[in-house]
Amino acid sequence: MVASKPKFFPRLLMAGALTCLCACTQQQGRDVLEQFGNGKPSELFQTSVDRLATLSMRDNLQSLYLLMNKLYLRNPNQWKLSGYVDAATAERQIRIAIEQRQPLPQLGNRRDLAALSYALSPEFRGDRVGAFIYAIGSMLITAHGGRTEFYMTDTIDPLFVNNAARNIEKATWMLSQRQDANGVLLLFSNEISEEG
Repeated sequence: MVASKPKFFPRLLMAGALTCLCACTQQQGRDVLEQFGNGKPSELFQTSVDRLATLSMRDNLQSLYLLMNKLYLRNPNQWKLSGYVDAATAERQIRIAIEQRQPLPQLGNRRDLAALSYALSPEFRGDRVGAFIYAIGSMLITAHGGRTEFYMTDTIDPLFVNNAARNIEKATWMLSQRQDANGVLLLFSNEISEEG
């Protein structure tokens, strides 16, 4: 009876280990199938770094579009200067111009920093919100090599991305400081409340 105990215990341990391993592989298998089911065919040509860069770009642009919406709410007169029937149409057209890298008519052919400087200058007479968002969006895309999706053959210059980040910091400062000849902010970017 003593001799059978040592044989039974290793077999029990082995059966338990195999059960755990099978459970783990089945779970991972479902995750892999789910990932492929939710993905796009173009993602097969992306490394994990490329996918992360693509997602980061998408999230940055979404944040920019959210900012555009908030700026239009705080500056409702601006979208009217663009000639569109409502703020939603103005937002949609600005978004298309950014993503398809089309010039914004009110900025001439200015993009990036040139567009930003002009949009926040007293001489500019158009939709400042749309021009400001377009300038930042075009700067982001330019810094990433003119792309919003990245694949194995693409490279991103970290210096360009760093410069774009610094320029966005400057744009934030300009947004809160630029005033017209009467000392009124060109764009209201902060909520006005009873506390000031």
